[in-house]
Amino acid sequence: MSTLAADYEKTEMGTIQIAPEVIEVIAGMAAVEVPGVAGMSGGFAGGIAELLGRKNMAKGVKVEVGQREAAIDVSVVIEFGTRIPEVASGVQQNVKQAIESMTGLSVVQVNVHIHDVIFKGAEKPEEPEAAAPGRVK
Repeated sequence: MSTLAADYEKTEMGTIQIAPEVIEVIAGMAAVEVPGVAGMSGGFAGGIAELLGRKNMAKGVKVEVGQREAAIDVSVVIEFGTRIPEVASGVQQNVKQAIESMTGLSVVQVNVHIHDVIFKGAEKPEEPEAAAPGRVK
């Protein structure tokens, strides 16, 4: 996908440009706000999900920006037990609304790629319990 910065608006004082990286950050932040999204995926090639805090919100987001329109690809990790179609639809709506309201660009596509499912307790391994009497140590 092309991520070239296009002229967005010409005013009397000059030209306003919005970098594609800005749109990627907006899309990433909007995606993780949706209930059921555990985080963003590291990308398409590796296929290894990498959960993120707020360090790099553009991770897992690809944009194609034109003069007045944008197409977005978002790669997410979903929490186990959530309805994937509902979460994906929520991501599409939230990303579209955030980009359109903040940039004035018309969003023509929001493609959601589910790269992984994570279990809620998966981050913390269980503590080993005390060995039962008579067990080998």
